[in-house]
Amino acid sequence: RHGFSRRSGRHTSDETVLAALDLGTNNCRLLVARPNKRGFSVIDAFSRIVRLGEGLGRSGHLSEPAMDRTIEALKVCADKMHRRRVTRSRVVATEACRQAENCDEFLLRVRDRTGLVIEIISNQEEAELALNGCVPLLDPTIPDAIVFDIGGGSTEIAWAKRDAAGIRQELAVMSIPIGVVTLAERFGGDSYEPEDY
Repeated sequence: RHGFSRRSGRHTSDETVLAALDLGTNNCRLLVARPNKRGFSVIDAFSRIVRLGEGLGRSGHLSEPAMDRTIEALKVCADKMHRRRVTRSRVVATEACRQAENCDEFLLRVRDRTGLVIEIISNQEEAELALNGCVPLLDPTIPDAIVFDIGGGSTEIAWAKRDAAGIRQELAVMSIPIGVVTLAERFGGDSYEPEDY
């Protein structure tokens, strides 16, 4: 077994290898990278639709099939982190885990079966991370920006303004507990008649 935490992985190496794992309501995503002079060099990645939040809106619980699918994806992530000798990682979960009444049980299963310790981040932090991730993509000649991060269980909206020194300052962030999974389950399926839309 290999336990990874927010601060460090089990493996030690002279070379720093970073991992970020984001477990959302719909997707499980992993990025493994090495720092370099220009920023980071991605050395591995993984993404799988797991639909962890499937049925959560109706029941208030993570379902057994959803947890099983997610744990299988997390096993792949843990194996990749182990093979790449990750020295520092952050493993986070968002809206589905914030809402689920049985989330603690799920997190214990994940730790037992994968060695991963998952941190549930707040809506506020999720919105701030979305904004920070987008800042390099924003046009430096435009002072204001609004960033939308539409996820499976929530949508984050962040407003930032460039100050006189050219540094982006966060003015406001908010999270709405509506995403692609919650909308699909509330209004049905993946195809709609114009009247339904």
